[in-house]
Amino acid sequence: MRIAVLEDDLDQARLIEGWLTSAGHQCHHMSDGKGFLRTAIRESFDLLMLDWLVPDMPGIEVLRRYRESEQGYTPVLFVTAKDREADIVEALEAGADDYMSKPIREMELQARVAALGRRAHGGRRPEELPDIAPYKIDQARDSIALNEEIVELTHREYELAVFLFRNAGRVVSRDHILEAIWGMHGQQLNTRTVDTHVSRLRKKLCIGEETGWKLTAIYQHGYRLEKSG
Repeated sequence: MRIAVLEDDLDQARLIEGWLTSAGHQCHHMSDGKGFLRTAIRESFDLLMLDWLVPDMPGIEVLRRYRESEQGYTPVLFVTAKDREADIVEALEAGADDYMSKPIREMELQARVAALGRRAHGGRRPEELPDIAPYKIDQARDSIALNEEIVELTHREYELAVFLFRNAGRVVSRDHILEAIWGMHGQQLNTRTVDTHVSRLRKKLCIGEETGWKLTAIYQHGYRLEKSG
């Protein structure tokens, strides 16, 4: 999962980042609320993890503004020293999905992150695929078939297709795609690489009315693959 972490305590941030990275997640740490909010709106993440007491904009305000602006649904987990019942209720009513009071424990954090990942993907584990008929993916052979006929794809095109189908219905940013498929951040590889691969994939998989899917470019953000209609 791609996780954005808002935490101004660097020791706490390193601890959380280490736990999440060891479990195979990609962490993006920020320490100020306004900067975090800008990134969360511009980019796409599988989970947002918020501290409440951070510089310039408290986590609860970051949550409220993010929920007002988001183009899809992203789970939010609060991890904070504020542990009053009233604080927990306020966060949940503002749109948080879960709440942990510091000090936190590694195994519990991992379990909550995994549960929120399933929620974001409609009850599936993030690595599982939804029903994508008329396409069929054979992950043992790294192949995709359309109406039972194998489509000739490069390895990158195959990985990109699987990523988009796993995230069907969600807007995913170009940097998110670069990180997931090429293992790079946007500044290391021109995002036009993503556009080129998406264009080729759309043609090779015949994505359109005839297959019941559409792949839409979202201005200044990324792409959304979804069933048409």
